[in-house]
Amino acid sequence: MDAWVWWIVIACVLAVGEVLNTSFFLAPFAVGAGIAAAADALGLGTAGSLAVFIVASSGMLLFVRPIARRHLSMPPQLRTGTAALVGQMALVVERIANDEGVGCARIDGEVWTARAFDEDRIIEPGEHVQVIAIRGATALVD
Repeated sequence: MDAWVWWIVIACVLAVGEVLNTSFFLAPFAVGAGIAAAADALGLGTAGSLAVFIVASSGMLLFVRPIARRHLSMPPQLRTGTAALVGQMALVVERIANDEGVGCARIDGEVWTARAFDEDRIIEPGEHVQVIAIRGATALVD
């Protein structure tokens, strides 16, 4: 069997190991083995393809792995619009009573129509509550 086939087998084994491991440690070596297979298929020989494997794997490990690890530990996307209000604290400015259909709360400097998340709860003005959800133009608070 030709040496380039062995490089392909090695690349596949390393790629499967990366999929199972998910640490982005074996992937650079899998790519290096794939490049070495191409180099060997082009006639570079075993010693040349081994050198290509070492250089390519080292380059991927030193330059690409830190970038990939940064992307794995990125903070969650910033929430905007009404989604950004969920979880915020609000100040009740008008009595909230769901059965009467009344209530307002100041959320992030704006006054919103508010309803209690718990249908039976009545919230008096001056209380601090947390925004649970936004439905249309109404904030559900608790």
